[in-house]
Amino acid sequence: MPGEVDLDELATRATKAAQDWAPGCTIDGVVPLTGGASSLTFTAHVTSGPSGVETVVLKVAPPGLEPVRNRDVARQARLMRALDDAEGVRVPSVFFEDDGTPPEVPPFHAMNVVAGECLEPILQPPPPDVLPLVPQRAFAAARMLAALHRVDPQAVGLTGERETSLEGEIKRWTRAFETVDETMNARYLEADELLFATMPPALPPAICHGDYRLGNMLCDGGEVAALIDWEIWSLSDPRLDLAWFLFFTDEAKHPMASNPGPTGMPTADALYAEYVNASGVEPADFEWFHCLIRYKEAAATSLLMKRVLKSGDPSVGDGNSGAIRALTVECIERLQHFAPAR
Repeated sequence: MPGEVDLDELATRATKAAQDWAPGCTIDGVVPLTGGASSLTFTAHVTSGPSGVETVVLKVAPPGLEPVRNRDVARQARLMRALDDAEGVRVPSVFFEDDGTPPEVPPFHAMNVVAGECLEPILQPPPPDVLPLVPQRAFAAARMLAALHRVDPQAVGLTGERETSLEGEIKRWTRAFETVDETMNARYLEADELLFATMPPALPPAICHGDYRLGNMLCDGGEVAALIDWEIWSLSDPRLDLAWFLFFTDEAKHPMASNPGPTGMPTADALYAEYVNASGVEPADFEWFHCLIRYKEAAATSLLMKRVLKSGDPSVGDGNSGAIRALTVECIERLQHFAPAR
């Protein structure tokens, strides 16, 4: 189980780590920010730092757990440093970091504070003054995704990163289905078989965020100020990111959508066209990726429900089980009418 972060110790470690960044500075006043389960986020006050920098954000791996996979904050920092000068891509700037001695003393990195708000329109009703800005944000996000996928991983120093194949992506979610009971994994093997049978040729791996949507961005007005929460980034087929982004539109009928009112989101077709226009390339066999991300969402939701049911709250189980089955069936039915271009 993860332990508690000693805030005074974290401030002391941050002050020491910050000396190469700003000699003579002091870091104190560490307070937690809400959100984030795979890593812990804090703000801290900076004294005698660079001009204009009074606060930093500290991203810390959970104490007591090995900083691997989505808890690997050093890997996240490496990615953001690599993208710091990427044209058309905005990420927080990493100021300094410390490797710690995990798992007891967790690693962390420090970033700038990016002004903006984080809002996922299909999950949270946009305030009246924000609703007209949502289309601008969504189109800006589509253009930024194209810019992210244009970045050459080797050119920005990301050699040696393991690539995630399409085969690996299917197997990951099939393994998830294998761990839940039959009320949540109906017909998953049929979907798995169809995904493999119709799998198109992979594109060269690109930098993929892994959970690309407005809810993982800080927006200022109609602009995307920063793409955040890089816990599950990978080198993968770029169509995975694009299909996931388009899943968070009204017509996709995302099973977790909880905003009954207007979202302001453009249509998936309009966002797809914006991405294609910005990238200059129309992705081949894109329908298959719509199917894969529905399989992914069904499996991920089944894992979430397994944890909820273990906590002793069965009241939310039936509705979500139906949503899981519907996603799996949709994946199967769409794949039955799909043939990849060869």
